[in-house]
Amino acid sequence: MAHSKKKKISYSKILISLLISGLILFLGLYFTDNISSELLYRKLLKPLVRLLFFITVGLLAGQFIEYTGWTRYFAVLGSPFFRFANLGKQCSSAFTAAFISGVTANAMLVDFYEEKKITKAQLFLSNFVNQFPAYFLHLPTTFFIVIPLTGKAGILYFALTFIATCFRTSVFLLYGHFFVEPPASVEPLKDEKKGKKKRGFFESLKKRFPSRVLNIITFVIPIYISVFVLNSLGMFELANKLLSKFVITSFIPIESLSVVILSFAAEFTSGFAAAGAMLDAGVITTKQTVIALIIGNILAFPIRALRHQLPRYLGIFSPKMGLQILLMSQSFRILSLILVTIVYYILF
Repeated sequence: MAHSKKKKISYSKILISLLISGLILFLGLYFTDNISSELLYRKLLKPLVRLLFFITVGLLAGQFIEYTGWTRYFAVLGSPFFRFANLGKQCSSAFTAAFISGVTANAMLVDFYEEKKITKAQLFLSNFVNQFPAYFLHLPTTFFIVIPLTGKAGILYFALTFIATCFRTSVFLLYGHFFVEPPASVEPLKDEKKGKKKRGFFESLKKRFPSRVLNIITFVIPIYISVFVLNSLGMFELANKLLSKFVITSFIPIESLSVVILSFAAEFTSGFAAAGAMLDAGVITTKQTVIALIIGNILAFPIRALRHQLPRYLGIFSPKMGLQILLMSQSFRILSLILVTIVYYILF
């Protein structure tokens, strides 16, 4: 079995990242008049620190779960499905961890891949399947915001997005069953097990944790600052309006189009609030509201991915692999939503 090597910390990359971040922020402050110190704290510093904190906690949890051997217990929940898909117990344990933290699940997958416990194909496919627990991770918050605002339309919206999630998860599992090689036995030898326990958790943590956290920081800070500056310059608002022009008005009435545009706004609830108000006023039907919200969900992907997911994926995975996984997973997500929405439009 291959041992994972201690990763070297590239201080030059961190320094370059901080210099680029400082330059981007300086240019943003120079060319934008509406960035106050209060806005910097509320929209940049505070959310950035919170993001880094939760990423760090997620990485720590992943290291702890693997060290203590809890992966075999975590793997029980999805083991029948993952055996069917030839993904093995390691991917199954990451799937269970994804119900708690997506960062933890991805960190576990990276560890398994670096230790040659899973292949690259299994890593990619497992990440795609982990969209299923990710759906439930944010459901309590979104559900109790959306339903009071949109009522029946909101319930149908969640039903369609859930069906799309189940559909693509099933496709991923079938693909694994027919096209992925079954995992080889990777059970460590007795001497390796003893050696691992002798090392201690903190020594094990010291091998990979600092380099991984700093690697994530290298990508997170400049990307997050870039997004903040672009948003302050009004680039996202402009992109939203340009994207909305590609929506076919015969499919979505012009009245519903405003719901789609509003759903692009930085405030998550704005689109749903507008949809609920227009629905209550009888301006649009329930069906039109549901379709408008799903289209808003689809068109908002580039901005949401850039803001929230890209820094994490580039940091946890390698930049190339992280970008590949993000683009592929979100493309599958969009395709499944389009397919389910077309079926809903035709049948109902």
